[in-house]
Amino acid sequence: MKKIIVAVDGYSSCGKSTMAKELARETGYIYVDTGAMYRAVSLFCIRKNLLTSDAIDEAGVEEQLNKMHLEFKLNTDGKADMYLNGENVESLIRTLEVANGASRISTLGFVRRELVRQQQLMGIQKGIVMDGRDIGTVVFPQAELKIFLTASPEIRAQRRMDEMIAKGETVNYEDVLANVKERDYRDVNRAESPLRKADDAIEIDNSHLTPTEQQAILRTLFAEKTLLY
Repeated sequence: MKKIIVAVDGYSSCGKSTMAKELARETGYIYVDTGAMYRAVSLFCIRKNLLTSDAIDEAGVEEQLNKMHLEFKLNTDGKADMYLNGENVESLIRTLEVANGASRISTLGFVRRELVRQQQLMGIQKGIVMDGRDIGTVVFPQAELKIFLTASPEIRAQRRMDEMIAKGETVNYEDVLANVKERDYRDVNRAESPLRKADDAIEIDNSHLTPTEQQAILRTLFAEKTLLY
């Protein structure tokens, strides 16, 4: 059975990472969280004052891009954490500020092109599950299995808020919902690699699916695809 590439795209807070991680765990494939890569760039730029709530210093970001070393390392639980210049930033990149910054940073063409280059190198040997916004359309248009995940903004905002509260953060539902909708608009309307469903992607609306039901659907799709190759 030949290994394939699984591309999982979709809107923010749809559970793409959870879905992709679980499939990778079940199949022994390598999981790559591309969103974590953009969040790490966002964190770096915030720390360097290149990214504020009001503006992005595009020239500064481009100048500093080659000073950002990104890599995934397995932690003691066997999960991959995001490292920025040797520092484990997994927990630091999950804040609303960094997530919002990542959505803005991802509109910069030179940032996307560099991260896409790195992501494509990760998939040369196949046997990979990668999630993001443009995996099936730009990073791996040749992926054998493409999933496009979606859910209503209200449900996604509630999921995101529950996740943040569980981490001890104080958040307001209306703020989170506004952030979700703002990120959706930027993702869909950016000039560079906008979020869109690939023609051959399979859409899954998980608004009312349990994680078990969703994973069963994905497992079946994966089995069907791998039997073809």
